[in-house]
Amino acid sequence: MSDRTIRIGGASGFWGDAVLATRQLLGDAMLDYIVYDYLAEITMSIMARARAKRPEAGFAADFVSAALAPNLKVIAERGIKVISNAGGVNPTACADAVRAAVKQAGLDLKVAEVTGDDLMPALDDVSAGQVKEMFSGGDLPPKDKVFSANAYFGAFPIAKALDEGADIVVTGRCVDSAVTLGAAIHAFGWGDEDFDLLASGSLAGHILECGVQATGGNFTDWEEVANNLDTIGYPICELSADGSFIVTKPEGTGGKVSRGTVGEQMLYEIGDPQAYALPDVVCDFSDVSIEETGPNRVKVSPARGLGKPSNYKVSLTYQDGFRGGHMFSFYGFDAARKARHYGEKAIERARNILRSMNAPDFSETSIEILGAGSQFGDQSASDGAREVVLKLAASHMDERGVGLLLREAVGLGLATPPGLSGFAGTRPRPSPMVKLFSFLWPQSDVPVSIEIDGRTIDWKAPDSASVPSDCVRSKPPETPVLDGDIVEVPLIELAFARSGDKGDHANIGVMARDPAYLPYIWHSLNEQAVAQRFAHFLNGSVSRYLLPGSSSINFLLENALGGGGVASLRNDPQAKGYSQILLAHPIKIPASLLPERGAQ
Repeated sequence: MSDRTIRIGGASGFWGDAVLATRQLLGDAMLDYIVYDYLAEITMSIMARARAKRPEAGFAADFVSAALAPNLKVIAERGIKVISNAGGVNPTACADAVRAAVKQAGLDLKVAEVTGDDLMPALDDVSAGQVKEMFSGGDLPPKDKVFSANAYFGAFPIAKALDEGADIVVTGRCVDSAVTLGAAIHAFGWGDEDFDLLASGSLAGHILECGVQATGGNFTDWEEVANNLDTIGYPICELSADGSFIVTKPEGTGGKVSRGTVGEQMLYEIGDPQAYALPDVVCDFSDVSIEETGPNRVKVSPARGLGKPSNYKVSLTYQDGFRGGHMFSFYGFDAARKARHYGEKAIERARNILRSMNAPDFSETSIEILGAGSQFGDQSASDGAREVVLKLAASHMDERGVGLLLREAVGLGLATPPGLSGFAGTRPRPSPMVKLFSFLWPQSDVPVSIEIDGRTIDWKAPDSASVPSDCVRSKPPETPVLDGDIVEVPLIELAFARSGDKGDHANIGVMARDPAYLPYIWHSLNEQAVAQRFAHFLNGSVSRYLLPGSSSINFLLENALGGGGVASLRNDPQAKGYSQILLAHPIKIPASLLPERGAQ
């Protein structure tokens, strides 16, 4: 096994991330690769709608104009390879724009585009296949409602492009971590059956794919990095051929790299950590260890790979009516009751008008009172609040139905209970309600092409290896003995936590600050406790998974986001704050295990 190490900088976690990341990472003279992740399901639908209006659109144009163009000469001088899924739904146009920027800079860099993920031309075949939504079992939406349909392909086409001499690789909808794994496959020569190595490289990509979320962003102990978030450093991964890696950041930058920041990101937006399915490998993160080896240096041990799926996951987005909403603030006496009454009457007034027109009712309505505990499932806690925000929203199959509610809510402004206020411009407008339909499609039916130097290279997914149907589950911690001086503390004193979304499902990852805390957390925080705490959001089951290597637990809350993404009317449709709710959960633990308490 080679002892070579490659250094990869993660410069983007979403479309809209700070463009300064590239220049900051170039301050590290030792980088071999810079990778960019721009895509999410809603991003794909936005790009698809943009391409429908302008055939040359549909990609992350700022990747070319802001991230690459000003930095191309330095990238070329240092021989740094660039990999990005900025191509969105139009990777050819994106690659052409990159080539134009390279030419304008007077450079000789090879640009490759990887295509084939777009299944819109194959929708008739998909319909004939009678696919079902992989979570709900629902039927495929009508073809004329579909915005986008993209298979999440893997890292091997990217590696092939690099093998062919590409300096910059632009893709469509590859899986987020593939931009990192592709670099590792190219650098180390990993094969399609090196499952443990592929899982480890995917984990490295998973840490990098959300940018500064690995270096102090969205961190439980946010005050530790609060003073230098304006200069937060983007993550760098020092990946070894054996699959282990070090996470760090550029010298002199803000933020922090610690067991907590890296561990939270490992747990972010995963389901079963022993069955994390990616196009190239099914990953098992349960025994991965995370260790601080120095200031802003964290070592992550290799993961385990369980085989390779035979299918790609395909994310199809489609329009299912319209939605719209507005926020109003109330302050003074009985602010919460006044806000709720106002929202209810606005909906009732709009419904009366719909009935008078013989028009259908709203598909869904939403009233949320934001302030003084209302997001923690205790609506009564906000009743005595002296200042709250009313979020009023609705969906309707007709754009005019949503517009009616927005108009009537504003029109009631002079009839409302006292205390209504707000800072706003024009009245908000309805927007298409975009929903996600996920399904599985054979990898063998998705031809992938690599375009480089005027040549087209066809790539075919290798034959799939069998994936074990039953992985070995870790033994739960022994039930702790609760005797002596027992105290009850909020979970935040014992653990880090981070939450995110997968469609309509939410995940909450919890990592014990000290491995000694894990048994107490495990036995206090079971599925029933989590379901009860999120009963006001939850419409499905709760699953709990153990990761003993990092002293962590992951919870998956099914159907907990009101549809998720822009299909949801919720204030938090992506579960970004769910961990903050769970961190208030009380845990019983011996006072002797808490240093500041045991010394008293």
